[in-house]
Amino acid sequence: MKTATLQHNQQVREHILTTGQRIMAGKGFSAVGLKEILDESDIPKGSFYYYFSSKEDFGVAMLQHYFDDYLADLDETLGQAEGSHAQRLMRYFQIWRETQSFSDCQGKCLAVKLGAEVADLSDKMRHTLMQGTAGIISRLADALEAGAAEGSLTLEDEPEKVAESLYQLWVGASVMVKIVRTATPFDAALKMTRQILQLSL
Repeated sequence: MKTATLQHNQQVREHILTTGQRIMAGKGFSAVGLKEILDESDIPKGSFYYYFSSKEDFGVAMLQHYFDDYLADLDETLGQAEGSHAQRLMRYFQIWRETQSFSDCQGKCLAVKLGAEVADLSDKMRHTLMQGTAGIISRLADALEAGAAEGSLTLEDEPEKVAESLYQLWVGASVMVKIVRTATPFDAALKMTRQILQLSL
């Protein structure tokens, strides 16, 4: 019975987080009230406070949930047996281009959507964003180092610095895509990425 209760509680918590992530990826953090999340989740207000002490606490948990999923997907993409490390990296950026849509990212671009907003609102959420993005950059750096070692790409700087520059390039492109409402910034980012890694165009 205890195990069943724990599983149920975990499922409810997951449902609230997933629902909130989807809504906030479209509207932002401040514009979404708890009532909207609860109504969409079909969860009573009292149940929400069983899992989260505040909206900020929910925001931290939501970002952790987002990055856990994101990093798992990234590990799968970069860890595939097929292709060189350079090919896996370019596959990751191609997936970014395809999923970080300016019209509907379906919760996949939460860090881009909330980054600037919540960094000014909550130091706890900012710290969670820092940890999550650091995890992404670290994995990219490992893939870059492996790619340089196998000869599938060329680096003119330390892997960590190149990884940070590439991530910042793509975050910037994601913001511009939302502004111009076309995929042109992503196409430019893909071209620049290939140039940075000295891959044939």
